[in-house]
Amino acid sequence: MAARRLFCARFFLFSSSSFPWAPSLRLSCLLLALLYPANGIVSAATAPLKFGINYGQIANNLPPPTQVSGILQSLNVNRVKLYDADPAVLTAFAGTGVEFIVSGGDLATMSDASNARAWVAQNVQPFLPATRITCIIVGNEVLSGGDTAAMQSLLPAMQAVHQALVDLGLDSQVSVSTSQSVNVLASSYPPSSGVFREELAQYMEPLLDFHARVGSPFLINAYPFFAYKASPATVSLPYVLFEPNPGVHDPGTNLTYDNMLYAQIDAVYAAMEAMGHTDVEVRISETGWPSGGDADEVGATVQNAAAYNRNLMKRVAAGQGTPRRPDVPLDVLVFALFNENMKPGQESERNYGLFYPNGTSVYDLGLDDGTSSGTSPTTSGVYSSCKPMISFPVGVVVLLAAFFL
Repeated sequence: MAARRLFCARFFLFSSSSFPWAPSLRLSCLLLALLYPANGIVSAATAPLKFGINYGQIANNLPPPTQVSGILQSLNVNRVKLYDADPAVLTAFAGTGVEFIVSGGDLATMSDASNARAWVAQNVQPFLPATRITCIIVGNEVLSGGDTAAMQSLLPAMQAVHQALVDLGLDSQVSVSTSQSVNVLASSYPPSSGVFREELAQYMEPLLDFHARVGSPFLINAYPFFAYKASPATVSLPYVLFEPNPGVHDPGTNLTYDNMLYAQIDAVYAAMEAMGHTDVEVRISETGWPSGGDADEVGATVQNAAAYNRNLMKRVAAGQGTPRRPDVPLDVLVFALFNENMKPGQESERNYGLFYPNGTSVYDLGLDDGTSSGTSPTTSGVYSSCKPMISFPVGVVVLLAAFFL
């Protein structure tokens, strides 16, 4: 959990500062206005965004999955990541078109081929194709957790799950990956110096070989908030919030970075290249900013959380890549859908949600008039010639899309 607190993530958008869960005439009218505006807004169902939401459930006051399904459908959310394979959630979303990333079981158990096949047959196969499950994540931040047995079991478990998918004829629908913390890096500054920790090389090299062979992405959990919290006197707040700043120059590549998240992603790319891999894509499985925290958690405020998520969403909407990979659009899962009142740790852990459990939004992302603070490559979200144009109307459209295309 300590490693999870250091690098986890979150994101989602909404059209007002207060959303009731039950359908209402007001919500219906708003959705009609968003779907048929005069300026040609594109709905999330057709927008080629690579953006999703983490749906955590460590709480005793969350609405039932059937209600969550209703609100996400209304808002055109089409990509969700779970931390398990909750059958109640998967059943509630049957026929909705929402795509799910689910998480596998115990690593030692899953490394056995028969157990992996039984798990897939019980937790994935019965829900297909009614519920769209597109990826199974095996293990979370295992290589930075210090559990040698888990580290040794990680790749065998991933291989066993992949083989189970092949045996059941599901491998063309469902991929296999694992989430790692950016703590797997020994060096990340400047980004071109990125290299994996030496003691992890024995695990990392075959893991990257697996990703390259099966075509699955390398997933990282990255939280610039923790860098700022640890050293607010030396880490620039505008730099971590995607707001105007001079940027940081990387002498190794002559590239300039205007935000920390991009620098972290490119440090991972550099580390993979040092191991001979330019054939694996990096995606963000968790990122976010807490809206509240303990007295010593500098920067954990509603204003900063809104700025981080708002500015990140604009980057994703613009189809922007990192300086090292400008042609690879950001692929992001933001943490989290709800504040979770039973999460252990500091107060920030319970305040990453974009919604309170009663359905009201934690803060307004400020995109309703196109004048929100913060800088983005383009406020209108202009795409390349092969992509439609997106603009932000009154209210906000939830643009959570395509994590595993």
